[in-house]
Amino acid sequence: MKFKETKLAGSYVVDIVAAADERGWFARTFDKDEFKKIGFSAEWVQLNHSFTNKGGTLRGMHYQLPPFAEIKLLRCIAGAIFDVIIDLRKNSATFLQWFGTELSAENKKMIYIPEGFAHGFQTLTDNCELIYHHSQFYKPGFEGGIKYDDPMINIQWPNAVTNISKRDEEHPYLAKNFEGIKI
Repeated sequence: MKFKETKLAGSYVVDIVAAADERGWFARTFDKDEFKKIGFSAEWVQLNHSFTNKGGTLRGMHYQLPPFAEIKLLRCIAGAIFDVIIDLRKNSATFLQWFGTELSAENKKMIYIPEGFAHGFQTLTDNCELIYHHSQFYKPGFEGGIKYDDPMINIQWPNAVTNISKRDEEHPYLAKNFEGIKI
């Protein structure tokens, strides 16, 4: 695995290194010792798998609040998505900045998302599947969301949004006095 820190401190795009031959390929997607080098010492307590059938669908922007703030590791295993993270950490040098990258079955990239970040994605193709690793269990009442087109963030989505859940559409814009999440 190769870790490339993004412009948002503590977040990484992770390239998996596949060993290939005439049969196909094999790659590690997690190695405890390798992840320790970037400061990950938690454990994955929940794994989720999502499927989105239509390109242009937007999911997000979601986060969990302390004491259940979570680290996520995400990989697209079918199709392609534009994955976006927003730094919501109070007093962070990159507070309210966003980063986006393409994750696809073809490029085999993953994204490592620290606590205190909002996350969402837009499908670039039909029939997208994602695998999520979480360092915390989902706790109703501790989740938050930011509207995907919040002008304070100004995410540059690659395509028009053609499908979004009512819940995600109704996430609020950030208040002008939003000070961030204390981690």
